[in-house]
Amino acid sequence: MATTSEDTVQLLGRVPVFEALGEDELARVAEVAVPRRFEAGEVIFCEGDASDTCYIVRTGHARAVREHSDGRSITLANFGPGDIFGELAMFDSERRSATVEALDVMDAIAILGSDMRRLLVLHSDIAVKLVIGLGRRLRETNERLSRQSFQTVQSRVAAVLAELVAAAQAEGAGDGDVLITSTQADLAQLAGSSRESASRFLAVLERAGIITQGRGRLTVHDAAALERYVF
Repeated sequence: MATTSEDTVQLLGRVPVFEALGEDELARVAEVAVPRRFEAGEVIFCEGDASDTCYIVRTGHARAVREHSDGRSITLANFGPGDIFGELAMFDSERRSATVEALDVMDAIAILGSDMRRLLVLHSDIAVKLVIGLGRRLRETNERLSRQSFQTVQSRVAAVLAELVAAAQAEGAGDGDVLITSTQADLAQLAGSSRESASRFLAVLERAGIITQGRGRLTVHDAAALERYVF
């Protein structure tokens, strides 16, 4: 997929980590970014690999998973257009904490950690703004985890569904029925609950006419109604 420097600058400007950067600073980052394409099911990196590259999704989707000692895999996060993952590679080469795989054909831009670190040495103002952006992202993650620790399973599952609906609408889905291509197991893992508990609550939503379930997907008919279950 052919891209221009202007396209890359626009994409970087949508990423919260880079939101404090000005147009000229984004252009400097764009100079060290390279396009990458991944096929559906392709592993982008594995848990335990050395961190050498971060990625920003242009089109398509990916997910981060971790392997449990008993062989089960746990979905930690989903990524779509404008999302960044592996961002700590911009600062160090520690081991990857999770495996990330493409869910469908995914176009992204990649930034080598070594290239980014050279840029930060030359432009310390960019380094300061990136640290601020990463700090804000970490704080938001901590706040989300704190909220989840006090939420019921129903509240967590409803919140995850609402987030997936918002992501789909950001990609062009309308305000009516919104298709979510996630399994019950995926939703349960993202909500930090058992599959059985998530399944029981999804059945409640289906009986209320808020969703319709299918094999490996569900349709949300009334996204606003999900907010009644989030607290």
